[in-house]
Amino acid sequence: MSGSSLREFLEIPYDQLEELNLKAKDERLQRVSADRIREQRVRYLTDERRIKAVTVCFTDLEGRLHMLDYDKKFLLKNADNLTFDGSSIRGFSAQAESDLRLALDWGAFYWLPSDVFGPGKVLMFGEVLNRDGSPYSADMRGRLKAYLDELYRKDETVVNAATEIEGFLFKGRDAERNYHRTHTFEFVSTGGYYHSLPGDQLRMFIDHAAEAQRAMGFLNEKDHPEVSPSQFEINFSYSEALVAADQIQLYKLVCRQIAAQMDLTACFLPKPIAGINGNGMHTNLSLARAGRNLFYDKNGQDGLSAAGWDFVDRILNNANDICLVLNPSVNAYRRLDPHFEAPNQIKASANNRGAMIRIPYGNERSARIEVRSVAPDANPYLVLYTLARTGLEGPQSAEDAESKRTRTRFLPDNVLDAIRLFKSSNFAAQILGEEVHSKYAELKLMSAERCPKQLGTTVKAAEVMFHHEVTNQYLWSLF
Repeated sequence: MSGSSLREFLEIPYDQLEELNLKAKDERLQRVSADRIREQRVRYLTDERRIKAVTVCFTDLEGRLHMLDYDKKFLLKNADNLTFDGSSIRGFSAQAESDLRLALDWGAFYWLPSDVFGPGKVLMFGEVLNRDGSPYSADMRGRLKAYLDELYRKDETVVNAATEIEGFLFKGRDAERNYHRTHTFEFVSTGGYYHSLPGDQLRMFIDHAAEAQRAMGFLNEKDHPEVSPSQFEINFSYSEALVAADQIQLYKLVCRQIAAQMDLTACFLPKPIAGINGNGMHTNLSLARAGRNLFYDKNGQDGLSAAGWDFVDRILNNANDICLVLNPSVNAYRRLDPHFEAPNQIKASANNRGAMIRIPYGNERSARIEVRSVAPDANPYLVLYTLARTGLEGPQSAEDAESKRTRTRFLPDNVLDAIRLFKSSNFAAQILGEEVHSKYAELKLMSAERCPKQLGTTVKAAEVMFHHEVTNQYLWSLF
């Protein structure tokens, strides 16, 4: 008798997964009470004997997703006392104060495709706490959640978000981690925008990833190859900002896992190959209150309301202060190159794709702003927290709004300038807190100092091997 026939772990067909995950998502959006959700989930985990483990996720300050698998029975007994070593996470606690706690966000619960994650597992997001149970300041997911809750309690304001995340598909597993040896990435396709045959590796990868995302309740919209060779984009619909940020982390996780299963690499470096378009994470935002889109005004400039333009103007006024949050790596500044549709101009426009902010055509349901100068390797919780607070609270200038939106200024073209502007920003320190503000700048400088100061015309091994998402801990330790 084979070993596999002894196991009976949970495996759910994709159509049933979609129903379960969409129901859980709707409960989050309807703000069903946390106590009621916890009661439901505990009962489900207790009764469903085929679940062996619960994957609990959290995100560090730079945006790396971390996962711990807890035995289901252990988790049910110890859900209020989960701890981990924070000193092992770059940017978290010091060794002398290493113990941190995890609180389960029972609403952020996902049933998983077993062919991607393995059978018998479900996934939840966690919130990082200090030993005394208070929120941990460097956990930007917790910070975002608290801020969104505060807005809703105040006057039922909801921040909605959707992202368009581009990636590359390269030959071979762990292509990024091996870059210091190979100094090259190999395309799986040399086609371009919308171009692939049904049986191409790129198309098969996109199909599989889109199917998994659909099953996880992402509410897919469209998917296709992008402009550059071997580039892809899989779009999913608008949601409340915390749900959207969770889905960004899961999107990259699913893409990386499916690519690895195909002996390929899904890469979200902003510009892994010089001379072609890079990867962006265009971030669409709007505000709603009592179901009404606050950014829509059919008589407003470009169909955007006065509140929408005020949100835009505040982001433009503080663009240099927050650029490091939106573009957090050495490699990100290769993407801000005007020869490749780069959104490096600090202006807003309905049509100019070089503008930092685009105002897409919209109606009462879809009116929004699109912040184009966001890199796909940015921490999504930190990005959405920063953009929301900047758009609502950022200091305004005395300059005429129209000239501010249209005159041409540029974002920094290298990470060192971005770090300097971020460190000198009182506003960034105010919204992040002195400790997180300082810690984030220190982390970014640590990576920058391992890389050549001049970007030049070729991608350097150091900007890949010391990138915060390329988790080659061995090379980091050798430096």
